[in-house]
Amino acid sequence: MNVFRQSEKRVDGLSEKQLTSYRAWLQYQPILNQDYISDIKAQFSKISVADENEIISSCITELSVALKEMVGFTPVVDYQHTHKVGLHLTINKALPEEAYQLNESQKVLRLSGGSSRALLYGTFHLLRLIQRQAQLSDLNITEQPKNPVRMINHWDDMDGSVERGYAGRSFFYEDYQFIQDRQRIQDYARLLSSVGINALTINNVNVHQKETELITDTYLKEVSQTSDIFNQYGITMYLSINYAAPIEIGGLNTADPLDEGVKRFWQDTVANVYQAVPRLGGFLVKADSENRPGPFTYGRNHAEGANMLAEAIKPFGGKVIWRCFVYDCKQDWRDRKTDRARAAYDHFMPLDGQFADNVILQIKNGPMDFQVREPVSPLIGGLAKTNQFLEFQIAQEYLGQQRHLVYLIPQWKEVLEFDTYAKGEGTKVKDVVSGEVFNNKVAGIVAVSNVGRDYNWTGHTFAQLNLYGYGRLIWNPDLTAEEIALEWIEQTFGLNKSVVDAIGAMVMPSWQAYENYTSPLGIGWMVNVNHHYGPNIDGYEYMAWGTYHFADRDGLGVDRTIKSGTGYIGQYHEANSKYYEELESCPDELLLFFHHVPYTYQLKSGKTVIQHIYDTHFKGVEQVEAMIKIWNEVSEHIDEQRHHDVKARLEHQLWSAKEWRDIINTYFYRKSGIADQHNRTIY
Repeated sequence: MNVFRQSEKRVDGLSEKQLTSYRAWLQYQPILNQDYISDIKAQFSKISVADENEIISSCITELSVALKEMVGFTPVVDYQHTHKVGLHLTINKALPEEAYQLNESQKVLRLSGGSSRALLYGTFHLLRLIQRQAQLSDLNITEQPKNPVRMINHWDDMDGSVERGYAGRSFFYEDYQFIQDRQRIQDYARLLSSVGINALTINNVNVHQKETELITDTYLKEVSQTSDIFNQYGITMYLSINYAAPIEIGGLNTADPLDEGVKRFWQDTVANVYQAVPRLGGFLVKADSENRPGPFTYGRNHAEGANMLAEAIKPFGGKVIWRCFVYDCKQDWRDRKTDRARAAYDHFMPLDGQFADNVILQIKNGPMDFQVREPVSPLIGGLAKTNQFLEFQIAQEYLGQQRHLVYLIPQWKEVLEFDTYAKGEGTKVKDVVSGEVFNNKVAGIVAVSNVGRDYNWTGHTFAQLNLYGYGRLIWNPDLTAEEIALEWIEQTFGLNKSVVDAIGAMVMPSWQAYENYTSPLGIGWMVNVNHHYGPNIDGYEYMAWGTYHFADRDGLGVDRTIKSGTGYIGQYHEANSKYYEELESCPDELLLFFHHVPYTYQLKSGKTVIQHIYDTHFKGVEQVEAMIKIWNEVSEHIDEQRHHDVKARLEHQLWSAKEWRDIINTYFYRKSGIADQHNRTIY
């Protein structure tokens, strides 16, 4: 019986109709092609295993239950490795640790990997091929992940809420306790390992009073149990910690990183944590940002703060991940030389080379905060002597909060393909963050999770694609957005061509559609304060006055130039600095991020800025209407629950898109006094 099938009846009281959504892309639906079934039975007649451990046990379980579901038989498993036919699983130390090879010859399949974790990835690759009914004869595949660390950050709080969570409550915690039924966590671990995720944190980066106690004996037994579940699927667990823990739980009156008492507190605490959770990966820290405590309180810099923790954790092989999301949230935006976009670079670039070798700086993909369009952070490609992670957000905080269909892989592809010029032309982000450019000791990509206790994990069924796509993209950044979407669609909805084509036509333009009806030309924000949903053009949550767009009667945009603005553009390497500085070369899609221009400024498209705003906001609504039409046309091929749920989300998205269109267009019509060339209704 499928692992999901065993657990799903008791997970959150799911109804029969909800179970399909719960299975996500690991559907393992029965295959009807009898010739294909015969081939699979021959190729998997026996499974021979040369090694045994908990991860290989997960491989065998997955293969057994998947084959039972898809082709109706359970293979014999031979741990003596005596069979000459069927599937052979073998660890080959000559391969890199996470690399695997899949070969088939004369009905014998061989899966070899550099570690048991690699065998697990190869197992899921094999099952992905079978779900899509690919031919396995003459198979010859070698895979190795581009990024050494491929991580998920959870923003779960122990009261059961999830900060920026749009898919229900936490499945780790409720009422300041761990949820005792861990089956859903195991199901989640399977989903993550199936796309190559190898690390995660399980609590919010904003560590509140109760969460601070996760590193104490109050919770360490349950932390260890949770770590063990993820370890079975090759995933290393980390904890977010409170930098002020020496005060909060240690009885000290300071958290100064140079104080000897503080150092002893962390040394003793870390030793106790690792005695209870020996395979813990380390700690994630958010400090000195948005009212979080940190070394600035004591006149220390971030290297001094991070290195103190790194020294305490190093004897246990642990790492300290230090977020670069550091800025003064109370800065005065009336001073146009004050620029939040500058903050991360200004804080961390002067410290390059001063961090310990087990410290990793975690850098958001853009300089602001996961906007629908913003440039790549200049820290990426700037830091040359410091370990670093690139941070994405799978949760759609500023992109419709999983109520809107927005496929994020095209956005992330643009980030990864961006040329930093750090070592001349061709120094792309994907090669910097993988550690290849600067030979970083630790490197990779991390993202904020989009899952919760909703029956389908992600609220919007199509938001599963962003979780799936994130794992596949950071494993292999050279996969196209179309290839990733096709994999997910066929595994999740089956091989019916009309359905596959229809969903592809919906998801591929969805990022641009959201951008069209919300935030034009890189300006960003314009959302309601605090909850970040829906239009509020002048909204800014940290002070009563201030905007991100500086619109007046003559024009809009933020002057970030070197010659007359905040100087932010000067943080890039010279080629990019020149590219963004000059209006003639600055790309239209980021124009208003870098420049303040008149409404009548002509874009490279030939349109004026104001006409572009009108046209895109009307177009975005039309694109959502097209999504609804496409979805309705395939209703007979989709199960009732998923079709109904997606349709309801799309109808809400259309309502929201119209609200955005009308409010944005009206605002800028009244600001500019310039009419729409097409005489459409603008209120």
